[in-house]
Amino acid sequence: MEFRDIEYFAVLAKHGHVGRAAEALGLSPPALSVSLKRLETSMQAKLFDRTPKGVELTVTGSALLAQVRILRLARDDVLREAADLSQGRAGHLRIGTGPGLSVHMLPGACHALLQEAPRVTLKVTVGDRGAFVEALRTGELDLAVTYLPSTAPEGLVQEYLCEDEFIIYCSVHHRLAKKKQVTLADIAQEDWAVAAVTVDAAQALAAKFQEHGLPAPRIRIDTGSLQIRHYIIASSNLLGFSSRPVVRSSPQYRYAELRVKGLSHRRRSGVIYRKAGYLSPAGRRFVEILKATARRKGEDMS
Repeated sequence: MEFRDIEYFAVLAKHGHVGRAAEALGLSPPALSVSLKRLETSMQAKLFDRTPKGVELTVTGSALLAQVRILRLARDDVLREAADLSQGRAGHLRIGTGPGLSVHMLPGACHALLQEAPRVTLKVTVGDRGAFVEALRTGELDLAVTYLPSTAPEGLVQEYLCEDEFIIYCSVHHRLAKKKQVTLADIAQEDWAVAAVTVDAAQALAAKFQEHGLPAPRIRIDTGSLQIRHYIIASSNLLGFSSRPVVRSSPQYRYAELRVKGLSHRRRSGVIYRKAGYLSPAGRRFVEILKATARRKGEDMS
């Protein structure tokens, strides 16, 4: 079996017609038919039935098509691993991360990796954990540094890095800033600037309000941009809810942390990557650096 036969098979399945598939591949119809025959011989099964309009998949053909994406990923993994081993280089590392971790966890780890491996290249995408899970499964990302779900998504591995405590914070000029302790009822009267309302932390805040019979937080600004959120909170009467390291990552803004009785929220962060996928030497080293970075930051916070 040749891998190009599988690629040709996938194109034929897409078009459902030998002539159109051959044209898309830049082949002659007889050449495509030879490839299909070779694949069917290797599989010892018929993959297409002829119809008046072209061809359609058999049950076996449908089963093979469902595995094509996995086969492509496996091929790409093998090629990347072979390149790393034969050329003695670490290659290109594709990382996904959230806005908070991108400011207090990633920069130091990226710098340390580049110091060790000056030929490595990095692409860092800042976004949502849900999108990262799919990108990891399709091979678009090598790993994601993000807040961890309670259980690892199917087909992925997650490694714990650290746990962050979330705090309520506001401008030093806010009317609550000088109070030694405030209640949930106090902050329920305020307006908020938070990350997207679908984020775990925002949901936890809303659930805590509901638990005490209070109305849901009045979210005036909903944005994943830390720069916008931090600037607005520092210069207005809006409250924020974020992890302490993220708040401290913007020392140019003056904040007050509110001590709220009955409110506690912690969130675990870590690394997620494909269970059966190839993680390059640069990727494995990056995970080690992240763990060391998390330990140092934990010591600094204690």
